[in-house]
Amino acid sequence: MVYVTRGLVDVLLDLASDADPNEVTTGLSVTPAAELTGADAADIPPETPVFTDFFLPDPGNSVNAVFGVDLSTPARQIQGRFVSHPVGELEVSKKDDLAQVIFVAVPPWGDDEDSFGVFDRAGTRHPLEVVDAEPPRETLS
Repeated sequence: MVYVTRGLVDVLLDLASDADPNEVTTGLSVTPAAELTGADAADIPPETPVFTDFFLPDPGNSVNAVFGVDLSTPARQIQGRFVSHPVGELEVSKKDDLAQVIFVAVPPWGDDEDSFGVFDRAGTRHPLEVVDAEPPRETLS
């Protein structure tokens, strides 16, 4: 089972919709469930990683991406990737930036199982649970 917050799914789908007909790819990071707040937070084992955050995509800057690795974001901060396929299937393609966990979206940019899914780098689809929870608020000191 892969967990992702409702807020992150909404933002990713908005990014995909805004970029259409172009593709979007961006790095994703996790927060341990114990650090989340919200209705569903208590239902997830505390050590479980939940996808909560994304890095702003840099559209059209292929200089920063080499062999599926975004050189502008430290690798240790990325636990997954999001890719949109404005024209394509709900699956991992050979041209996608790969990661251990890959979220894929296709039009009509909804969060149902026909337009949003999660896969491993081999392209195997995994069960996905969208949770109503939020990561801790971060502030600048």
